[in-house]
Amino acid sequence: MWSFSNISDNIHDWLSANFNATWTLIIEMVIAGTLVIGLFAMLGLILVIMERKVSAWMQIRLGPNRVGPKGMLQSMADTIKLMVKEGMTPNGADKIMFNLAPFVAMIVAMLLLAPIAFAENFQLWDLNIGVLYITAVSSIMVISILMAGWASNNKYSLLGAMRSGAQIVSYELSAGLSILAIIVLTGSLQVSEIIESQRNGWWLFKGHIPAIIAFVIFIIAVTAETNRAPFDLAEAESELTAGFHTEYSGMKFALFFLAEYVNVFIVCGLGATIFLGGWMPLHIGNWTGFNNAMDYIPSSLWFFGKTFFLIFVIMWFRWSFPRLRIDQLLNLEWKYLLPISMVNLLLVTLMAIMGWHF
Repeated sequence: MWSFSNISDNIHDWLSANFNATWTLIIEMVIAGTLVIGLFAMLGLILVIMERKVSAWMQIRLGPNRVGPKGMLQSMADTIKLMVKEGMTPNGADKIMFNLAPFVAMIVAMLLLAPIAFAENFQLWDLNIGVLYITAVSSIMVISILMAGWASNNKYSLLGAMRSGAQIVSYELSAGLSILAIIVLTGSLQVSEIIESQRNGWWLFKGHIPAIIAFVIFIIAVTAETNRAPFDLAEAESELTAGFHTEYSGMKFALFFLAEYVNVFIVCGLGATIFLGGWMPLHIGNWTGFNNAMDYIPSSLWFFGKTFFLIFVIMWFRWSFPRLRIDQLLNLEWKYLLPISMVNLLLVTLMAIMGWHF
């Protein structure tokens, strides 16, 4: 079957035949970086129009319908508008930190893409601590938000940044424990090995009820970590104007906006990889005929299909639930999600030791 790995192998073979090892590596890294930037741009365009169409569908209205066929080019028009807008810097702002914060957000998002397996044998960096790498690097995202809020010299921005810091640090615990529950079952932090362990079934089904509990907690926690409604206290329009990016405009605002959607894609890609097998087709035990039929679907379609399904679920949250208060948000984490996650991790550990999973 056609796959991305065939293209990458052909490019590598051609470069190796025409350049030495050093230049081959440099050119491949440049190509990879260019593709990542292109992926970011495409994700921004696709996810913004998807958000608007999903919200319109749930609210029984048309949504964007002017620019392009059925409004599908509305994101392109918004991008052009942001590119030509003037970027303003407040007089009392710390200009270096203020201008650096959006780029830190984008750099962190780019780093997070490295271990994600987009298809079979198509991965930027299959390091042996891939999941730990993602959870560690994602923690840096809060620094860009704190930088933006503090450097803006705006009380609303500072309050939004402090809320975001408390929120992200809190919900990282539950998200990490949910991931750790599946790591206990797989016995590895390497993304390729986690996917391979699901060849005879995805962990969401093989792990019984504890895996389902971990999955539900993971989805709730990453929704809060990415500052998505109903957990968008960091940019609550009704009370904080726009939160930590109140003072941002033009391309600096666009970078924060894009980083949010890319982060949603990354956490959903991670969830699809850990709980739903990533690029692995749906295999059921020894059902050879069914499994062979599933293998005809390209691995990249499996990964992107699962990822966009989880993105749809997170968008569904936004247009279904009202925004929480900050005390409700922290109570949900510390009084409910964290204790449940800890007990669930003990159950998964017992299940792994006793071999009770499929």
